[in-house]
Amino acid sequence: MKGFGVEVKIRNLNYILMKQLIECVPNFSEGKNMALIKQITDQVETVEGVRLLDVDPGKATNRTVVTFVGEPEAVLEAAFRAVKKASEVIDMQHHKGEHPRFGATDVCPLVPIAGITMEETARYARKLAERIGTELGIPVYCYENAAFTPERRNLANCRSGEYEGLPEKLKDPHWKPDFGPAVFNPTAGATAVGARDFLVAYNINLNTTSVRRANAVAFDIREKGRPVREGNPITGKIRKDENGEPVYIPGSLKACKAIGWFIEEYGIAQVSINLTNISITSVHEAFEESCKKALERGLRVSGSELVGLIPRSAMIATGKHFLRKQSRSVGVSEEEIIKIAIKSLGLDDLKPFNPKEKIIEYLLENPADKKLISMTVEGFANETASESPAPGGGSVSAAMGAFGISLATMVANLSSHKAGWDDRWEEFSDWAEKGQQIKDELLFLIDEDTRAFNRIMDAFGLPKGTEEEKNARHRAIQEATRYAIEIPFRVMKRSYDSMEIIKAMAETGNPNSVSDAGVGALAARSAVMGAFLNVKINASGLDDKDYLKEILEKGTQIEQNAINMEQNILRIVNIKIK
Repeated sequence: MKGFGVEVKIRNLNYILMKQLIECVPNFSEGKNMALIKQITDQVETVEGVRLLDVDPGKATNRTVVTFVGEPEAVLEAAFRAVKKASEVIDMQHHKGEHPRFGATDVCPLVPIAGITMEETARYARKLAERIGTELGIPVYCYENAAFTPERRNLANCRSGEYEGLPEKLKDPHWKPDFGPAVFNPTAGATAVGARDFLVAYNINLNTTSVRRANAVAFDIREKGRPVREGNPITGKIRKDENGEPVYIPGSLKACKAIGWFIEEYGIAQVSINLTNISITSVHEAFEESCKKALERGLRVSGSELVGLIPRSAMIATGKHFLRKQSRSVGVSEEEIIKIAIKSLGLDDLKPFNPKEKIIEYLLENPADKKLISMTVEGFANETASESPAPGGGSVSAAMGAFGISLATMVANLSSHKAGWDDRWEEFSDWAEKGQQIKDELLFLIDEDTRAFNRIMDAFGLPKGTEEEKNARHRAIQEATRYAIEIPFRVMKRSYDSMEIIKAMAETGNPNSVSDAGVGALAARSAVMGAFLNVKINASGLDDKDYLKEILEKGTQIEQNAINMEQNILRIVNIKIK
């Protein structure tokens, strides 16, 4: 950083996620008329503080899955406005579609994202349900974690009979709605409002048009399984227990719901899957189990389809899973891992798959947060050389560290793929994966420096006309200055950490790339020393002298350790080069 040389933490997405955030994923019973769908989603965008992330219409299901996120009260307002508009523009008397449904807004689940518990989310869901029932006159059932009874936790129970069965269902006292009148609303139907974990809606494409065969695969994998039948396993009478309930043979996957259907739009049958807890059953486990069960029935999986959004972690886990199956290093860029996931799952089988539009964290990103690292090398150099005060030494130190560990990671990946070293691919993959983690953190710190500079300028620009204003200004500057010390210190620590990997690659990596490890050591040492200069220049502005003494002592030790490590690595490199 130039000028003040100070850095403060602007938390970007991390800052956003410190607030209470919930996601809302309403499903509307209209998937063909885009103008009508837009009327509904426009209502979401009228609410300040809510971000519309995804609109995913399906013609065959005649259903649109909408995803938006924000703080709880804002999300509830946006959800209510969308449900209200849907009740005005969708007439369920004319609705037909492949997916089970019983209302214009069929389901409206809330999902805790950050800073909020499931219990709190459930309370918000009930609050929304009450308002829909009272103000719109729509029967509402609360399901999953918002349910008032165990039976109603299961959405399938709440929706049983679908729209066509609602007139009779609402007459049954046992199925009195949780909120709203127990009166049939012919145009809006009923709505289920719930609180649930992040659900991945995921469809498996089969090389068949047979719904019966798709259902067979669905029953094989879903947790509920298939009913036990007397005699003929297909047409025989369903066996019941002593309570008169059907007896089921469990399927092979936990936290998995599935049915088979035919999608006329694509001309194929699919296994439609809801993964209700991807920490129990992951996307790639569902895909591979579907492949296995389909093959046993003479079918082939041709690809898959993601409906709505997916967490970044799920795609990363999938990409790494398939890389490991190929005995390939998982220490590659996130972009490459995501690409492997897309190709392995066949997510682009039916239509192009754009991860920027389907991964929830990518949709929450602000492009301004990656201003520097999104530049070309030439652009970054030109911006650094310009008359603007940032980027400066702090950003350049982080960049040097990122380049240094990138070289070591390259050596690890080359070693992992080296002919004759097949039995060592995991060893080098582990080193490469550690290198990628350090590289990504240092890349983040490049832009953090410039954001921090802007923040410190804002702090110095605060009013100072009264004693109260002066005190507030001083506190803001002190807070910024303290973090301005911590950020380059973090660059120091991570750059020094990278030298362990660099040394390992100089010692055991592909000997043809040993000079790259040497250059990596030079860059890492320079990053440590450059960052320490920023620590020291920022230290002069902090009042807390005890903290300063401690941090400067630690910094001095890290700097000396980095210099010693660099000399050690260069000794190894030069011996091997000779």
